[in-house]
Amino acid sequence: MNAEAMILDFGGVITRTLFETHPETEALLGLAPGSLTWRGPFQPESDPLWQSMQRGEISERDYWLKRTHEVGAMCGHDWQQMSDFVIAARGGEPMKMIRPEALAAIETAHKAGRRLAILSNELDLFYGAELREKLPFLKYFDVITDATHTEFLKPDPRIYQLCLDQLGLPAGACVFVDDQARNIEGAAAVGLQTVSFDVRNPADSYRSALKLLGL
Repeated sequence: MNAEAMILDFGGVITRTLFETHPETEALLGLAPGSLTWRGPFQPESDPLWQSMQRGEISERDYWLKRTHEVGAMCGHDWQQMSDFVIAARGGEPMKMIRPEALAAIETAHKAGRRLAILSNELDLFYGAELREKLPFLKYFDVITDATHTEFLKPDPRIYQLCLDQLGLPAGACVFVDDQARNIEGAAAVGLQTVSFDVRNPADSYRSALKLLGL
């Protein structure tokens, strides 16, 4: 049975990752080309801290707070929140960070009458609440569940259930897309259909999600 709704993570799935935009970040922050050497999933051997996160030794929030402090120090800022880094790194045009594959898939699903939701651990925490006003495609989303404002995060089953309750759909009627294995495992455990998003091949990942929606 085809899924009725697509639930998307935000960072990495809808947006390009900060790993992918090092040249733009360096230019905006006045850093020399090649200053940012950590590459996360694109070059795990370059990034022991990323490997530590993947092993569950630190959280994703811990990872990005460390990078925020590091990069802030490099350009003379005492950044205390991830949103300080993201806003500086993305400049004043946040639509430039949105994956074109994401926009195409969102439009396809919306036109076909499928429900849309975002389920993020850190949407407002990482990007700032004002970001929502600058992304016109968010009008297509029926639900935005942001764990910035809850006491539990993915992969806690309660956060998936909160999103499902807001959608008014059972788990089996929804396909969940995320780029972190632990979050995919948590979603599968509550009965969601899942697509493990590959940031190195976003087009294939979105094709897989749309296929589960019968599109």
